[in-house]
Amino acid sequence: MNVCFYDFNLAELQSKMIEWGEPVFRAKQIWQFIYKKYYLNPQLWNTLPKELRNRISEEFSFLPVTEIKNIQSEDKQTEKVLFQLQDGKKIEAVLMKYYERNTICISTQAGCAMNCAFCATGQMGFIRNLTAGEIVGQVLFFAEKLKSAEKKITNVVVMGMGEPFHNYENVMKAVDIINDPDGFQFGERRITISTVGIIPMIEKFTKAKRQINLAVSLHAPTSKIRDLIIPANKKYPLEQLIETCRIYTEKTGRRITFEYALINGFNDSPEEAVLLAKLLKGMLCHVNLIPLNNTSKFDQKGSTRERTNDFKMMLDKYGIACSIRLKRGVDIGAGCGQLLTQA
Repeated sequence: MNVCFYDFNLAELQSKMIEWGEPVFRAKQIWQFIYKKYYLNPQLWNTLPKELRNRISEEFSFLPVTEIKNIQSEDKQTEKVLFQLQDGKKIEAVLMKYYERNTICISTQAGCAMNCAFCATGQMGFIRNLTAGEIVGQVLFFAEKLKSAEKKITNVVVMGMGEPFHNYENVMKAVDIINDPDGFQFGERRITISTVGIIPMIEKFTKAKRQINLAVSLHAPTSKIRDLIIPANKKYPLEQLIETCRIYTEKTGRRITFEYALINGFNDSPEEAVLLAKLLKGMLCHVNLIPLNNTSKFDQKGSTRERTNDFKMMLDKYGIACSIRLKRGVDIGAGCGQLLTQA
């Protein structure tokens, strides 16, 4: 297989041009053809010599992800795409449309090693990490698709298949590539990375002091409850995770989002809402309440509307900012925790 072009950042592409005996400015020309005009075929780069275009075509791949299936939700607001990678592995990604917003949910791994009880991706097991280029390739796919409708990506959420902080270096390189001011120029504040709570990587992320939004999948107010659905809690206990998150907010001044999947009769009582409020008291945070989406290997159900509203009211009472996530794409298996492919 040819090297994926999108695995290169601009500095690496400049080094490649020098290695080939080409003027260094060619790199920026190529970069802007790709990331500003979305000309993903080198033969369209008409200001470059034909010999260089041919060499690039021969040595690089520009299709790290290939669409093999596309499903739209009944309301046409959500679109799920099944991609095949160059080695035959498969991933899913999602486009969600909210009025003027076009949010994409992209994957960072094929499968996932976290094995969260209610998550279809975790139920697949871990297959492999994606390269930075395979992550960028998903973004470019949707950017090119929206361009044909005269629209743009407004938000990127790294919440698809996989645990992003188990693939930290490739994820951050991909973010740097789409953030590059000479190229795609996608602002960090419009990017959200979600983690189940890999403490060493949150600490590393804190030190980096990036403007990227951080979301943590919490799903329980105590370690006793969290142990039952989040195996990673045994390695990274809730109490330590919360302290790490508190340090993150204090050192960066950025608000953190806690994702909380409400499971009927399991973690959604008013008493558990009080425990959650006390756990998060004083932290710069927001709780995103998500009535659980069904998956085939988890037999419990999402909370009723009444229990969801009662949980939110209790958090409101204790001064914890919170909202209830709108269900999007659940009818096509594109909701939170539902992404699933065959290995």
